[in-house]
Amino acid sequence: MNNQMTILETNKSLIRRFYTEAWNQKKLEILEETHAPDWTHVDPSNPADLRGGPEGNRARLSQLMAAFPDIHYTLEDMVAEGDKVVVRFTVTGTHQGFFAGIPATGKQVAMQGIIIHRLHNGKIIEDWVVRDTLGLMQQLGVIPVPG
Repeated sequence: MNNQMTILETNKSLIRRFYTEAWNQKKLEILEETHAPDWTHVDPSNPADLRGGPEGNRARLSQLMAAFPDIHYTLEDMVAEGDKVVVRFTVTGTHQGFFAGIPATGKQVAMQGIIIHRLHNGKIIEDWVVRDTLGLMQQLGVIPVPG
């Protein structure tokens, strides 16, 4: 039982490091340490599943950081079991660059989501994410808010 708790805490620590250093501090050089060479990212709101290990994730993060230079992730909850760490997050930023075909709006946005990270041999190998893309598009003014 104690060894399992150590593994779970180690996995959570790696995930925390990924969000703190890669996303919030923009230290993309850590991706080789946090992501497996065959990492994939599955997101129903993104028509093209992402893959390509650390290099593929570096490209994804770079694009999002160019669109939202002040992007910041807050981890609201983190739960670990087996080889998975689940994170409920809030991401904030100011839309200052091209994003998903949308030119910069200058609008500040906040989006919530949940992501399941699966780890293998101490690295993230797979992500499954669900996020409030509709709310994001409404905040950017692309989709009208009902009312």
